[in-house]
Amino acid sequence: MIRREDGAGGKYMSEFLKKRIFSRIDSSAGEIALSDMEDSADFDNAYVLTTDSYTAYPPVFRGGSIGSLAICGTANDLAVVGAEPAFMSLAFIIQEGFEDSVFERIMDDIAYWVEKIGVRIITGDTKVVEMNAGIFVNTSGIGMRNEHLERNLEAIKEHRDYPFRWVRDSGLRAGDEIIVSGTIGEHGLTMLLEREDLGFEIDIKSDVQPVWFAVRDALDVGGIVAMKDPTRGGLAETLNEMAEKSGVGIKIDEERVPVRDDVAGVCEALGLDPLTLANEGKVVLGVVNELAEDVLKALRMHDKNAEIIGYATDEFKEVVVETRIGTTKILPPPVMDPIPRVC
Repeated sequence: MIRREDGAGGKYMSEFLKKRIFSRIDSSAGEIALSDMEDSADFDNAYVLTTDSYTAYPPVFRGGSIGSLAICGTANDLAVVGAEPAFMSLAFIIQEGFEDSVFERIMDDIAYWVEKIGVRIITGDTKVVEMNAGIFVNTSGIGMRNEHLERNLEAIKEHRDYPFRWVRDSGLRAGDEIIVSGTIGEHGLTMLLEREDLGFEIDIKSDVQPVWFAVRDALDVGGIVAMKDPTRGGLAETLNEMAEKSGVGIKIDEERVPVRDDVAGVCEALGLDPLTLANEGKVVLGVVNELAEDVLKALRMHDKNAEIIGYATDEFKEVVVETRIGTTKILPPPVMDPIPRVC
């Protein structure tokens, strides 16, 4: 029986994919294979492809909508391999009787971000169903090779070998610095507070936005060897994936992880770890040590809260956190996202 946990990110979803899907189908058209579980895959030296389905509830929330998530999320999956978002498909599955005003808001958000990012919607599909589905959105995106990516690859090779033609989440080596592009946990917590009247007075909204413009400027500095956007499962899942795929450990300083004080406070009251909450407008980067400070400066032109939070190491294979009180602990991957249907 298929469980909700099998599609909620984290350990259970990874096990489901490996056992039920990759055991039957696994192929590649270029450098990146299906079973690599990257955010995008290349099918030509110049192009990458990604696809995603969005089930967010509620479909409209503080800071955005399922439409914002679909366009920005797809663009972000392209950006984190170094590709410039260019073309997208757009498909809807809509419940019969779905409210017109809500759909109009979703379409307004889609139109806004399509123009802002500079992508073109060139094909799509719509189905209306009788079941209690609300609205689901599927998008696929094509990203293009670009001068910013090439500049980044050239800069890496001034410091060490790099066997990839795209930025891979498996590209870390010991000594690389780990950077997060801004404060974490806001999207997941926003979705929870939109659903439940928990009595917290907190001015919070989703961080949903495209990361391409910050990534583009960081690529121009160069030295980025690994990237991933910390969506389902949050920073904890992303760091564990990058460490496992790269065959290194990661050590982070809890004091340096950017979390808003009010977000941390609400999470503590609810027993949630902000490191496991979904983000929809942030990126985690691995950068060669020599260029990390310059990349950080470029990222801070877009978000002053960007921070170097740790480094890759060959001393161990886990993700380890140095806590505020000076102890260390292992940060395991979450078994699933603690807040379902956030994206």
